[in-house]
Amino acid sequence: MERGFVLWFTGLPGSGKTTLARAVAEVLRRRGMRVEILDGDEVRKWLSPEAGFSREDRERHLRRVAHVARLLARNGVAVLCSFVSPYRSVRREAREIVESEGIPFVEVYAKCSLEECMRRDPKGLYKRALRGEIKHMTGLDDPYEPPEAPEIVVDTESRAVEEGVETILSKLRELGLLRCSRET
Repeated sequence: MERGFVLWFTGLPGSGKTTLARAVAEVLRRRGMRVEILDGDEVRKWLSPEAGFSREDRERHLRRVAHVARLLARNGVAVLCSFVSPYRSVRREAREIVESEGIPFVEVYAKCSLEECMRRDPKGLYKRALRGEIKHMTGLDDPYEPPEAPEIVVDTESRAVEEGVETILSKLRELGLLRCSRET
């Protein structure tokens, strides 16, 4: 059985976190690995349905996610967490929760400018926030604190998804979390 680990994708809304996570998951599954994607919108519905978007609610929710990721990873699952997770402090807590059992935690920063994320706006969140329909929108009226030392940075504004996937797989191999393989 492969060793479980957590890939924690962070970035502004619309930066490409989920796209990258899904593409990496597909490759890992083809390699025969057990993979689970924990995606922000999906997981919030069943793990924290009561949570709003205040800082406290976001932090509580992300701590819960980190505990779920830890449980999966300690059972040999590659867990890909795709969350804006805007605050450095809660990402640090998530890392501590996961690593408390010796499970590797790899932070992946989907780096993309606010302007490009607003142009993409796949869910219409920025438009709604600018109309005043959404409060606490990360990047607009709530801060996003970029990681200071992520293990992986993928410039999703100027790089193709495939390049980002290869960057991630290369780092996983370097960290000893993937056996070398021709299939990617």
